[in-house]
Amino acid sequence: MQSDWKERFGGKVRLRICGVLQEDEKILLVKHRGIGRDGFLWNPPGGGAQFGESYAETLKREFFEETCLQVEAGEFILFHEHIGDEIHAVELFFRVIKTGGKLALGFDPELPAGNQMLTDIRFWSKDEIHESEAFHFHKRWPEFF
Repeated sequence: MQSDWKERFGGKVRLRICGVLQEDEKILLVKHRGIGRDGFLWNPPGGGAQFGESYAETLKREFFEETCLQVEAGEFILFHEHIGDEIHAVELFFRVIKTGGKLALGFDPELPAGNQMLTDIRFWSKDEIHESEAFHFHKRWPEFF
């Protein structure tokens, strides 16, 4: 299968706005295929800002696209820059407050239906993450809790 996401997102700097939703001492993460050591990575929902779109608007749109949940932006948590072989992402993470919707795996409109990066969604506890391979999660995950 062709890596449409590499063509779409690779070879340039991308500003990502990401949301951290916690419920019952668990954090919501989305599984992205095609990145990470084993070909996948669990990451907080989020994505690229569009020209003229505020961070809060980007956060609402991206969170809804990936999770089917409506959220409001909360406090800023952290900055992270990832520079890899194919991806250069500047990431801003904010806490979010759920305001509506029903949790479901969403759809990335920037990618074709047959080549989506999003493959799973679930809440993870700290213990569950600690019991898993650390490289399967965003490298800054401890700071999200």
